Amino acid sequence: MIQCLQVMFFLSILVAFAACDAPPVPLDDILIEKTFVPEQCVRAVKVGDFVRYHYNGMFPDGKKFDSSYDRGSTYNVFVGKKQLIEGMDKALVGMCVNERRLVKIPPQLAYGKRGYADIIPPDSILHFDVLLLDVWNSEDGVQINTYHTPSTCSRKVEVSDYVRYHYNGTLLDGTLFDSSHTRMRTYDTYVGIGWLIAGMDQGLLGMCVGERRIVTMPPSLGYGENGDGSDIPGQASLVFDVILLDLHNPRDGIAVTNQKVPESCTRKSVAGDFVRYHYNGSLLDGTFFDSSYSRNRTYDTYIGRGYVIAGMDEGLIGVCVGERRTITIPPHLAYGEEGTGTKIPGSAVLVFDIDIIDFHNPSDSTEITVTHKPEECNKQTKKGDFVKYHYNATLMDGTSIDSTHNYGKTYNIVLGANQVVPGMEDGLLDMCVGETRHVIIPPHLGYGERGVTDEVPGSAVLVFDIELVDMEEGLPDGYMFIWNDDVSPDLFAEMDKDQNKQVEPSEFTDYIMQQVSEGKGRLAPGFDPYRIIDNMFSNQDRNGDGKITEAEFKLKADESATHDEL
Repeated sequence: MIQCLQVMFFLSILVAFAACDAPPVPLDDILIEKTFVPEQCVRAVKVGDFVRYHYNGMFPDGKKFDSSYDRGSTYNVFVGKKQLIEGMDKALVGMCVNERRLVKIPPQLAYGKRGYADIIPPDSILHFDVLLLDVWNSEDGVQINTYHTPSTCSRKVEVSDYVRYHYNGTLLDGTLFDSSHTRMRTYDTYVGIGWLIAGMDQGLLGMCVGERRIVTMPPSLGYGENGDGSDIPGQASLVFDVILLDLHNPRDGIAVTNQKVPESCTRKSVAGDFVRYHYNGSLLDGTFFDSSYSRNRTYDTYIGRGYVIAGMDEGLIGVCVGERRTITIPPHLAYGEEGTGTKIPGSAVLVFDIDIIDFHNPSDSTEITVTHKPEECNKQTKKGDFVKYHYNATLMDGTSIDSTHNYGKTYNIVLGANQVVPGMEDGLLDMCVGETRHVIIPPHLGYGERGVTDEVPGSAVLVFDIELVDMEEGLPDGYMFIWNDDVSPDLFAEMDKDQNKQVEPSEFTDYIMQQVSEGKGRLAPGFDPYRIIDNMFSNQDRNGDGKITEAEFKLKADESATHDEL
């Protein structure tokens, strides 16, 4: 058994030596070794295709006779049209982009018995290390592969639209030649009117904002035979990975979508109104750029007067308080080609989600609605009356400001004494005890542009629900004290208790308070009685020496000018 094995081993060595000494077996056809095959092969070379490839040409002993790499340019040729040696024509068929093949070509499929000049001897076997970079056909058009579609698409790109998009541009083998992302700015252009290469003009049509697609085009629809002179070689297929960010047409107006419309709307905004509203501002692709909510204050402006961008001026017309709407504004009605610099790019469509808090007109007066009136109403409030009332105060959107019910007591004022805002003065006039009213006060009759810190926003319309609880009739206009009975002819003498021919402040005060307590006179209600009396004394003390003489003392009826006195 051992001897048999030794004999077999000896015979195998002889066979091996015989093989080394034997002449090479002639090639009848090309031999192909695939040294690299890409994972994906969208398209394989067919007869009639145009290809771009790199190669190293060598003899069987490894000696190089030619190389496209050394020339710094690919070899570009049609396949199967006898523009190549027959063996290479056959070797390229079926190749994929980025595939690499080692091809052995016999002389009869190469340069045969004649060879090629002084470079390739007769009857030479040729080896080619081939890397395919590009393939296309003269019948090819634009190829589109959409790999992300947004959930909603209200509009698609049409001819003459203006678009903003990002892209990565590569050759068919994946070599990057350009990218808008690296420049950190979109590519902005019209579509379908020749501002782009033909393939991109076609490839962008029908896209939605937010859509992503791969656009592949042959060189005839790209940069043709000459390329772009730098990064794109001649006869190169181009691949663009595109995301559409924005879309509009120069003929566009604003688009308004109502998100919420209140059930009741007694009034809609018109040009010249002053509006307070909240908003979120974004670009068409959803990129956020600004919000009034983040500043915790409304945006306040006149509308229809050019105080805001034209699209917002138009979009805020015809709204109700409490309405929510989305306003989409094309750039020519917003910030135009320049944008605002950092937040809003040039030629950007803007989307505003707005919430109308309130609005008014500078010509507005106080709006009064009687919600309850008692059957009996003998007296109505007037200027000078001392009134006691309850109120609930809110903003137009219902935000609570204040309520007397929280304090368990009424709010008490003298009408016409500037103790409340003018709008409340209006709202309390001509009321009956027990009457309730709904009062809407514009800011110029309320707290104006400044408002009240931490309580009432600037330029806010106020809403009061008021109930008149009690009232005390005031004095005639210009009077702080009146007599209920006839005035004593010895008035000065009655005041001058010590009969020294002058009235001291204490004598004056004691006398007036006695008349009030006995019901003979009445002080204006709602004010500090001692301050009224001090004022009355000062008016009688003509020379300001702190006492009243009989010569100084006069009744109001005797005065030519109005004084808050006797």
